[in-house]
Amino acid sequence: MSGLTAQSLIHTEAQAIDDCWNRIGIYGDKSCPLLAQHIHCRNCAVYSAAATRLLDRYSFEQEHHAFYAPESLAQKVATRSLMIFRLGGEWLGLVTGCLDEVSPTQSIHSLPHQRSRALLGVANVRGALVPCLSLVELLGLDPTVTVTSARRVMPRMLIVAAHGGPVVLPVDEVDGIHAIEERTLSTASNSGEHVSGKYTRGVLQWKDRSLRWLDEEQLLSAITRSLT
Repeated sequence: MSGLTAQSLIHTEAQAIDDCWNRIGIYGDKSCPLLAQHIHCRNCAVYSAAATRLLDRYSFEQEHHAFYAPESLAQKVATRSLMIFRLGGEWLGLVTGCLDEVSPTQSIHSLPHQRSRALLGVANVRGALVPCLSLVELLGLDPTVTVTSARRVMPRMLIVAAHGGPVVLPVDEVDGIHAIEERTLSTASNSGEHVSGKYTRGVLQWKDRSLRWLDEEQLLSAITRSLT
């Protein structure tokens, strides 16, 4: 497929998306009959379907650029995206591929007769009740360790795409998404036999911190076990 053909296809698909939220929805004149039911357009299936098409189109465009990119671009340093966050006094990194989003802290509603020590309860995520787990408990960290800081620190909730559905993991602080060189991660992974700690691929130096790189597959399996 030529570059012109690919771009034309992307443009055509974009034109086919009806952005009703900008006309009759929350960003328009609010005349949509479904608005009273859904409160906000982001809760509507029409909005979700449009978002999916947009993401599919973006993915297609990225694959197209990668396929037709000049050979010189392939020489760029390989990296992997990690979400870097803090629990107590420990900084951790988790690959962004298993992450749905990061949201502000919300109320956690405890559940009666819960059997898992890691299960904190449920939290409301976009109108749906989602299980909330303690990552401190899952990783076997010391819950009494705290960090004082002169700057303002905002706790966050990581929403992880677990095997059975989304799961909320409260964390003390989020630094953001960072691209870490694959060779750095490989070195940390190869020295993993010297690293203690649950679900850990390795430990690496990041900025002036010691960063624990989590094994996402082991962690997701532990999350599943905690919910069954």
